[in-house]
Amino acid sequence: MDHLDAEIVRLLQADARQSNRELARTLGVAPSTCLERVRSLTRRGVIRGYHAEIDTAALNRGVQALVAVQIRPLSRSVIDAFSDFASGLPEVLSTFVLSGGDDFVLHVGVPDLDRLHVFLTDRIAKRREVTGFRTSVIFKQVHQAAPERLPD
Repeated sequence: MDHLDAEIVRLLQADARQSNRELARTLGVAPSTCLERVRSLTRRGVIRGYHAEIDTAALNRGVQALVAVQIRPLSRSVIDAFSDFASGLPEVLSTFVLSGGDDFVLHVGVPDLDRLHVFLTDRIAKRREVTGFRTSVIFKQVHQAAPERLPD
C-alpha cells in the first residue's frame, strides 16, 4: 500500500458513504484513478465491505458484556463446535477464539442484567465443554473508527 491507498482507506473508514467523485476531489486525483484504486483495494482484500454503525441500545441491547469462556477438551472439533454454537446465538455480537488462559471471548448484547443472567445460566453454563467463564459488563465502549496502517 502506498500513501494514496492509505489515504483512501482512512477516508473511507471515516465516511464510507461519500461518492467516488467526492473522494477523488478530497485526494486531489482523477475520479477514474480513485475508482481503480478502490477496486484494487477491494480485490486485494484490504477493503472487505461497508457497514452502517448501529446504536446497540436502539436494538434493545442496552447491556453489553464480555464473557471469557474456558472449554475442555481442547480439540479442533470441540473448539469449532463451540464457536459455531456461540456465533449462532442472537445475543452474541462477536466471537473471539483466543490463546492463553481463556479459549473464547464473547461480546454479548442483551436488554438488561436479568437477560444477561439467563444467557449465562441457560446458554453458556449448560454446555458440557464449558469448564468456566467470567463476565465483565461494559460500561462504555470507545473505539478508533479508522485505524491507520502501522509502519513496517
